[in-house]
Amino acid sequence: MEGVFIMVVLIVLISCSAGVATRYIRFRQRQLGAQDGDDVREELDEVKQRVEVLEKIVTDRKFRLSDEIDNLERG
Repeated sequence: MEGVFIMVVLIVLISCSAGVATRYIRFRQRQLGAQDGDDVREELDEVKQRVEVLEKIVTDRKFRLSDEIDNLERG
């Protein structure tokens, strides 16, 4: 009877340990995934800011005027 009791206790301990390990692994995956996502978001924000600056430069009147003058000189 004592062997059956030890076997039941071991099965419960193994089950609990597996559950804890699974939760820890999922937590770490989420944590690492969130960090990667934050890095990507930061880089995307930087790229958006750069595109905005380039759009301002391209749509600037002086830039367009300069471009038109260059085209007239070439043509």
